[in-house]
Amino acid sequence: MQRLMKFRVLWDIHKSRCGFHPALQRLRCQSLSGAGAPRWNDYDTPEEFNFASDVLDYWTQMEKEGKRGPNPALWWVNNQGDEVKWSFREMTDLTRRAANVFTQSCGLQEGDNLALILPRVPEWWLVIMGCIRTGIVFMPGTTQMKAKDILYRLQVSKAKGIVTTDTLAPEVDSVASECPALKTKLLVSDHSRKGWLDFRSLIQSESPVHTCIKSKTLDPMAIFFTSGTTGFPKMAKHSHGLALRSFFPSCRKLLQLKTSDVLWCLSDTGWVLAVLGSLLEPWTAGSTVFVHHLPQFDPKVIVQTLFKYPITQCLAAPSVFRMILQQNSTSLRFPTLEHCCTGGEALLPEEQELWRRQTGILLYQAYGQSETGTTCGTLRGMKIKPGSMGKAIPPYDIQIIDDKGNILPPNTEGNIGIRIKPTRPIGVFMYYESNPVKTAEVECGDFYNSGDRATVDAQGYFWFLGRADDVINASGYRIGPAEVENALAEHPAVAESAVVSSPDPIRGEVVKAFIVLTPKFLSHDRDQLTKELQQHVKSVTAPYKYPRKVEFVSELPKTITGKIKRSELRKKEFGQM
Repeated sequence: MQRLMKFRVLWDIHKSRCGFHPALQRLRCQSLSGAGAPRWNDYDTPEEFNFASDVLDYWTQMEKEGKRGPNPALWWVNNQGDEVKWSFREMTDLTRRAANVFTQSCGLQEGDNLALILPRVPEWWLVIMGCIRTGIVFMPGTTQMKAKDILYRLQVSKAKGIVTTDTLAPEVDSVASECPALKTKLLVSDHSRKGWLDFRSLIQSESPVHTCIKSKTLDPMAIFFTSGTTGFPKMAKHSHGLALRSFFPSCRKLLQLKTSDVLWCLSDTGWVLAVLGSLLEPWTAGSTVFVHHLPQFDPKVIVQTLFKYPITQCLAAPSVFRMILQQNSTSLRFPTLEHCCTGGEALLPEEQELWRRQTGILLYQAYGQSETGTTCGTLRGMKIKPGSMGKAIPPYDIQIIDDKGNILPPNTEGNIGIRIKPTRPIGVFMYYESNPVKTAEVECGDFYNSGDRATVDAQGYFWFLGRADDVINASGYRIGPAEVENALAEHPAVAESAVVSSPDPIRGEVVKAFIVLTPKFLSHDRDQLTKELQQHVKSVTAPYKYPRKVEFVSELPKTITGKIKRSELRKKEFGQM
């Protein structure tokens, strides 16, 4: 509560002191609804773009002129009943203060890298927007990281600063001496710590007067660390074009947000989806970003929240919707929820249908990467093909390609490729920072090779199969692990599974499934259960895909962002560990 009181003090300060930039005349103003945010066409590349001045300050001006409704820009809640509601005018004030904290109090400059490791707290939004205002490159990271993870990121990025909580501050301090570039440590806490600057106190004392940089569209804005399932995480560096792409008409059709919408994106703050779904996409449309602190993932709290607050759109991983469906709720007819979108992992067609029956709402699917943002999806109102991740979203020209960059015909398995020549589309990452070799490896002819395997049908719908290095070749049959995992997920004994290739003297490779059992089946006979699961897979998908080997495990190896480390399981199978 002490922290909430500090925020209320800030509100009183900036309501009387903040000034506002006039709406920028250079913007080509068009509207999807109402006042509407300014936007460009799908293939425009303006010389300059800055999300803070061109979006946040635009909606501030709309509020000042009475052209936007009373909904807050940011609405944050926690389990204790506390709330923070900030308008766009308040966000402009506070993020200008944050910009001054970075440049005046910390001495950071345009182009410096800043590590951002915060949970779902309001300061996460202040830090990102403060960085965008100053040209400081922000690098989000999950709070699940340990000291060695933080050390790697600080060293490889040569980060000049870090913002985190008192929970992770000791981890940072334990490795800080090995990070010579690190000169500023900012703490988001109600408590002080030696060697750390108090971000909240500095925000309160800094001036709300700040002139946003005139950033070029292709200047660096952010770095996202890849999941690291195949080696150390790479640094995918993005320009301000990633934020600009949220303006494009085709991108806005994915969710079709309005100023009256309240969007809840449940992504971890260390992922690119959080930046897209909890900041860029909703604020481009002038919508409300809803945030629940959720220090521990609890499906019961999620269900209660969807009933209690006027949330109109929800964006989350399939596992979130899956867990909601498993709740023993008398009703899942949420009073204000209108649209749901998911991505990040395979989604069963049966789960889409069950969600529709239980909630009365269609569940749309999208696909993207840290390197690309959202690349394809089933646009709101578009025909849903269960199991498909939708169509390409311009300006991306997405094709299924072979390993030499040749375009493959429909219904042929290959790599998901995004055309980057002769023109690299807005939204695709610039390069892997300090890693030209890896950058060159993903360039395949005229395409960026995503490393993901898929097919595309004659109507342009894409169907995900798995990572290229996950695909199993058994007796000439190529098997995507997601197909087998989806089949296994339909059996009540399977809580979680990971499917990889395993050596076989006759077939070369066979399918092996590592399975975590649900509590109800822990005492069952394992041999009998193995046969039952094998028969189950044969009954729901092509029989050649069934796992000839099954191993029951207590847990699966995962990255800090929760992705399964199939590479680790493969190494175990092939005797490389």
